[in-house]
Amino acid sequence: MHNEPTKVGLRIDVDTYRGTRKGVPELLKILSRQKVKASFFFTVGPDNMGRHLWRLLRPAFLRKMLRSNASSLYGYDILLKGTLWPGPNIGVKLGYLMAQSQQEGHEIGLHAWDHHKWQTKIETMPPTELRQEMTKGYRFLSDLLGEGAVTCSAVAGWRCNEDTLSEKEAFSFKYNSDCRGQSIFIPQGLSTPQIPVTLPTYDEVIGQGGITDSNYNQLILDNIKPGRLNVYTIHAEAEGIVCARQFEQLIVLAKERNIFFVPLSELLPDSLDDLPNDTITNIETEGREGWLSHQTSSI
Repeated sequence: MHNEPTKVGLRIDVDTYRGTRKGVPELLKILSRQKVKASFFFTVGPDNMGRHLWRLLRPAFLRKMLRSNASSLYGYDILLKGTLWPGPNIGVKLGYLMAQSQQEGHEIGLHAWDHHKWQTKIETMPPTELRQEMTKGYRFLSDLLGEGAVTCSAVAGWRCNEDTLSEKEAFSFKYNSDCRGQSIFIPQGLSTPQIPVTLPTYDEVIGQGGITDSNYNQLILDNIKPGRLNVYTIHAEAEGIVCARQFEQLIVLAKERNIFFVPLSELLPDSLDDLPNDTITNIETEGREGWLSHQTSSI
């Protein structure tokens, strides 16, 4: 057991209608039982995630879907949303669960308006359209939860660019979490800190290198480094449904090691003046199809 407590930022991405409806209530129960607060990042517009099915034609995406047993992990309703019929508006139908998350003391951030559109169109959207997508999501959450309630953001799929970071400055977020990396930094020429994700996600490593449900938690715990930045992302669609028991077990095992999960904002220093400047670089990442944004100095 480590002498000093180790804080790990717990980021919960909520990408879909199903993840919101089924995953969020279960996660709230787990977090309440374990007395843990987290950062929830909500997708609030239409759920068109089923439109990713065309990507099965790409070998890397097909391998990931087969390796993670996606149909049982995510459910066929996720895999078909927005294909045979228009995707439901998540926030309109399930906004009460976003409000409940806030009422239970969790940090609330914007993930996306349309998760599928952001992941697939970010490379071609001009800055004005990027701002429109973020503004729609921000306004919806702010109208639902109150002005000042949406304090942070995390782009869908860790896919951003310099225009995205620049446009986000208008929202005065306390921080953004848009990339992978190893330390908190401020993007060159901007003022809002980035808190990168440092640990792998379930769907990136399961089924590879001997990683199974029986040893996945051990992998995560072994990769948490005392004295360094540690940020872990779970998904309401996985850890809130099929992997819920496994996730609660992770929290229990972590406490035994003097590791505690906290909202990402608790990882920020008292003063931002000494944070280093850095940039983002978009590169292909093992375990995922396509590119992800990375803190340049961490590559």
